[in-house]
Amino acid sequence: MTYPAFFDEAPLIFLRDPLADFLGATQGGILEYGYLDAVKLAGHSCPTVAAAYNLTRLCLAALYGDQLPERGGIRVAFADKIDDGASGVIASVVTLLTGAAGDGGFPGLAGRFSRRQLLAFGTEQPLAFRFTRIDDGTSVDAEVDLSPVPAVPGTGSLLQRCLSGSASAAERASFGQLWQDRVRRILIDHADDPAVFQLQRRPGRS
Repeated sequence: MTYPAFFDEAPLIFLRDPLADFLGATQGGILEYGYLDAVKLAGHSCPTVAAAYNLTRLCLAALYGDQLPERGGIRVAFADKIDDGASGVIASVVTLLTGAAGDGGFPGLAGRFSRRQLLAFGTEQPLAFRFTRIDDGTSVDAEVDLSPVPAVPGTGSLLQRCLSGSASAAERASFGQLWQDRVRRILIDHADDPAVFQLQRRPGRS
């Protein structure tokens, strides 16, 4: 499997999943995710997938600090409805990384490890996303603004030529490279840019 080298340069996400520990899936329940995992899940690499991956990484860090985040111990709420724009794509990446799921999530074992009803849509909140720790109520409101990371001029016209079938093989290759260059800038150059990834942490129960 061949893919752009920068996929492996994106920050990794480490979590502890109590269910993985309980069932012996990984030692100590420790899980490691990279951007390639999100790409495999979505079936493609784009600014939306990259932003969802990196925003989740930043929110987990804001919630847990130096501790390992607990997969399955987080609620995530979306201001948009699930069928608005790319909400469904973003939610799939968020679920991969946090374990938070809707009604179709894992039901649990003897009242433990449930992942259901941890994902909500169409909620009233100040920003587009809210990540909340179940154990202490600490939350992070978050939003993504990709305008500081614009596409290279000419990418749009190449996209239209590719979609219409009029692009040459060289133009199709050029489009893919330009498209992934923007993804790279989001994941690498702007990974910790507060102008792109806006977070507001709210303390929980003391």
